[in-house]
Amino acid sequence: MEPVTNWLRQNLKGDPVLWGIVLLFSFISIAVVYSATGTLAYKKMGGNTEYFLFKHTSLIFVGLFFMWLAHRIDYRYYSRLSLYALLISVPLLIFTFIMGGEVNGASRWLTIPVINQTFQPSDLAKLALISHLASMLSRRQQHVEDFKNTLLPVIIWVGVICGLIILSNASTAVLLFATCLLLMFIGRVPLKHMMLTVLIVMTLGGVALTVGQRWGTVKSRIESFTDKSKPVPFQLEHAYIAEATGGLFGKGPGKSTERNIMPHPYSDFIYAIIIEEYGLFGGVVVLFLYLAFLYRGLKTVINSYGAFGGLLSAGLSFSLVLQAMVNMGVAVGLGPITGLPLPLLSMGGTSLIFTGISIGIILAVSRGEREIRPMVGEPEDTARIPRVSQYA
Repeated sequence: MEPVTNWLRQNLKGDPVLWGIVLLFSFISIAVVYSATGTLAYKKMGGNTEYFLFKHTSLIFVGLFFMWLAHRIDYRYYSRLSLYALLISVPLLIFTFIMGGEVNGASRWLTIPVINQTFQPSDLAKLALISHLASMLSRRQQHVEDFKNTLLPVIIWVGVICGLIILSNASTAVLLFATCLLLMFIGRVPLKHMMLTVLIVMTLGGVALTVGQRWGTVKSRIESFTDKSKPVPFQLEHAYIAEATGGLFGKGPGKSTERNIMPHPYSDFIYAIIIEEYGLFGGVVVLFLYLAFLYRGLKTVINSYGAFGGLLSAGLSFSLVLQAMVNMGVAVGLGPITGLPLPLLSMGGTSLIFTGISIGIILAVSRGEREIRPMVGEPEDTARIPRVSQYA
């Protein structure tokens, strides 16, 4: 037993509670996705229900491997890598919008040759933008009121990335922009500059939305949510039925009936299936796990000795949990349908890998490495910034 304990201490570093939360999410995801893909397996795989179980489980393990890999790297390296990732993301987003695979009227996916796995460049762009924004703000903590050298680069990158994403994925762009605003607030950007950022980015985003692929869909979804005289959308109606019949403790694992009717019970509305099978109790447990994840992420922010590490952990934590809250809110009727999956739980492809990388970076920050000596090529003042909690 002692060799196993020593191995875990040497290889699984960072916040142990965060590790436990992620592993618990992984087990829940495997169980719920296996149940929710039963009908899909009969339609596409001739009744081979284990196919999606093995596929999803393997992707979760791949995501956990990338999480482990990311947490072993000194998080300060991500300051440099983020810029290169952004420069790669821009042409990928443009190419995807023009030539990408179209599903439900939106070109969001590229197919990776050989492995034949779909990939959303917006996942890479989100991670890159949050990391680079944290880097820019941490390097300019003494000059956050300088419009030309601090705010202008932020507006350019946030406007370009969110504008390109909103062409085909409005909900992802809006949540990413909200995360960027939270980072700017934590990074002590003056409110007047934040308001200017909102004005500029919303104007550019509005133009991109109207000329993009999703304006009609966004408009219809908002109208369906606000106009109570219109019928409830089909998938949302059956999500309500699933939640209403789940009761306090649910029907039991694998006993969902609405999974056989809903078009995508394993992705956008998996939270409804969780409530149907595990009841209100299961839904509250999942909500609590996300809140616990956010708490541990923010505790990492408080304990960080450098502004970059704190801002990076805050941005990635808020990004994941905010998306989860929006997804769960949609499933219970608190907002218009978005099409966003539930992070760490929904069935997905490469999105699980990027989620794993994001959590791995948070774990890398939580290792508590102090920025005492500058890295090669890193400005001297970057490595000696006081704790981010002094600025928050």
